[in-house]
Amino acid sequence: VSNAGVGMAGPLECQSLAAMQSLMDTNFFGLVRLVKEVLPDMKRRRGGHIVVISSIMGLQGIVFNDIYSASKFAVEGFCESLVVQALRFNVAISLVEPGPVMTEFETKVYEEAERADYSRTDPETAEIFTKLYLRNSRDVFTSLGQTPEDIAEHTLRVIEAARPPFRHQTNVAYTPMAALKHADPSGALITDAFYKLVFKYDAVLRFGLR
Repeated sequence: VSNAGVGMAGPLECQSLAAMQSLMDTNFFGLVRLVKEVLPDMKRRRGGHIVVISSIMGLQGIVFNDIYSASKFAVEGFCESLVVQALRFNVAISLVEPGPVMTEFETKVYEEAERADYSRTDPETAEIFTKLYLRNSRDVFTSLGQTPEDIAEHTLRVIEAARPPFRHQTNVAYTPMAALKHADPSGALITDAFYKLVFKYDAVLRFGLR
């Protein structure tokens, strides 16, 4: 089970390249290093199961989570490329894809975001992040957040499955979002939907979540 991860949220201009590279080293290359260690022996034994804790943000980017989403997209692409070869050796790969999870991990990310210096971005972007994004995020976590124990139960079911799934979303509330993305290959449908939720109907979004 690959579960290491760090988070990052905020305007892109305010993130250092070193911090971005550190995040990618943990979230993506940490997984790559693990798989490089365990896969050769699994192939020799012609059996094994690699379970990766990914994220719904590996399927759909979320505003102000640019680098974190990029790391999870990398995880998804890596596993999607590898799974076909792995199956040839009877090795299963499973991606567990949670939405928001109520842990100290998430709390720390948002506490750091609230204390951060936004002088390197324009005032409008800083206001969108601090007044809209952070406020909406609290409502999302309160209404849709899962407990670590819930994610552990989902992961256990994936581990124990007779035919392990390649992808397993833990929160059905995010199923429409994934469906919306696949419904329109151009990306216009979901981009427009997210834009309106963030910038035009954020009050409706918060009311709906509550």
